[in-house]
Amino acid sequence: MSAALNDLLTDLTRRMDGAIESLRRDLSGLRSGRASPNLLEPVRVEAYGSEVPLSQVGSIAVPEARMLTVSVWDRTVVGAVERAIRDSGLGLNPSTDGQTVRVPIPALTEERRNELARAASRYAENGKISVRGVRRDGMEQTKALEKKSEISQDDMKTWTDAIQKLTDQYIKKVDDIFADKEREIKQV
Repeated sequence: MSAALNDLLTDLTRRMDGAIESLRRDLSGLRSGRASPNLLEPVRVEAYGSEVPLSQVGSIAVPEARMLTVSVWDRTVVGAVERAIRDSGLGLNPSTDGQTVRVPIPALTEERRNELARAASRYAENGKISVRGVRRDGMEQTKALEKKSEISQDDMKTWTDAIQKLTDQYIKKVDDIFADKEREIKQV
């Protein structure tokens, strides 16, 4: 394998890894009935005159399978934390106990599970689209090099096969990640 092909594949791999990480981040925000600190990641709290991520005003813990707790560091923002979680659209109803906000995770209905599975499917499809976009960029770079006679037609065939093989691996990763999340969501 030539150094130029190696460099191209390294760049494409890095970009495809980014698509996978983005997918994982998106899926971590989907509630599966089990408590996960990632569930509260998108929550922003009105504190100190601006909106800040929840993780900047308290620490999130998972004391049991269906409970999250937020230990708020500053007593003056406890009410704002509770309000932010309630208004986040996650369907959670927190309660305050001193400087600790308890967030019970309700069981999911069958309808809500199906809705979450469809959302996960959309995220997975977006992940595949991102991976294919990276593949398209790699193919265009390869065609441009061949057009400038920097690589031969035989090399171009080798390069496009390598890019396609890499793409297939990442599409399979997306499918596997989605299958795991769907299993987690559908689990009662």
